[in-house]
Amino acid sequence: MDKFDQKILALLTANARMAVASIAREVNLSRSAVSERIKSLEERGIIQGYHARVGHAPALVRAYFALCYHVRQCEQYAESLRSVPEIKLCYTISGETDMLVYVEAASMERLDAIRHLIEHTPHIKTVRTHMILGEVINTLA
Repeated sequence: MDKFDQKILALLTANARMAVASIAREVNLSRSAVSERIKSLEERGIIQGYHARVGHAPALVRAYFALCYHVRQCEQYAESLRSVPEIKLCYTISGETDMLVYVEAASMERLDAIRHLIEHTPHIKTVRTHMILGEVINTLA
């Protein structure tokens, strides 16, 4: 490997999608010479692939809302909750709580807006928020 190959590798390492014409300008070679060198680097196994560098997705704010309502018609509430894309799961459960709603929001402000929307749904008696702090066991993944 000579200095041209090393420079080509450095450029491709920084940006695997860099155009051959741009690389040629940077290393002061023709496009065909750069293309041949890249092909040779691939054939010799020096370049073994081109990869995307993926950043982390923004952390979601996750919570369960425990709903209690005056009128016991779960289907009525489920229909209104279906229109909120951040609501991922909705369970009817036994005990003091009538419905458990799982929410994944982009921010605390959005989570609060969803809670506000639910609180102002007719016949909702109480909404308790249970923030998810961490995950200990997940056999579903």
